[in-house]
Amino acid sequence: MNVVAWAIVACEILFWVVIITGLSVRYLFKRKRLGFFFLALTPLMDLVLLVIAGVDLSNGATATIAHALAAVYISVSVVFGKSMIRWADERFRYYVTKQGPPPLKRTGRDHALHYFKSWLMHLLAFLLGAGLLYGLIVWIDDPSRTEALQSILGIWTIVVGIDLLIAGSYFLWPRREKTKISA
Repeated sequence: MNVVAWAIVACEILFWVVIITGLSVRYLFKRKRLGFFFLALTPLMDLVLLVIAGVDLSNGATATIAHALAAVYISVSVVFGKSMIRWADERFRYYVTKQGPPPLKRTGRDHALHYFKSWLMHLLAFLLGAGLLYGLIVWIDDPSRTEALQSILGIWTIVVGIDLLIAGSYFLWPRREKTKISA
């Protein structure tokens, strides 16, 4: 694995370590400002990854799938970061501290609309990531060094299309509430 691939792994691990630390400090130690500080560090992971990938490419490296995944990771993190933190916050508060309402289990039309909004966010992440990938392709200006970027862009286009089909399926076949079986 190359440096960029390791950086992606490290950034993902650090992302969750920072979130868990921030939530722990916020709820277990009742230090809301310090907890917010840790949660606010999450974009730093994206910046570190961007610098590592950029420096690697500017030093003449051929773009690999890891470089392309770095662009995907950054765009997904930028678009979904806040909602991922909110998701973790709800679950931490309920399951760890035993406070607040249980996380909402969406069904029916509500679930379909929620998933469709999530797809719109996926589309936004795709557009941002595609912009990063295209920018790298133009910047490097050597098709032999950017094949991996092109291939990931093609695969991600298909994934966004499949995700749209899944989102649409929830309107046709809504998720039903689970029934409890009694003995």
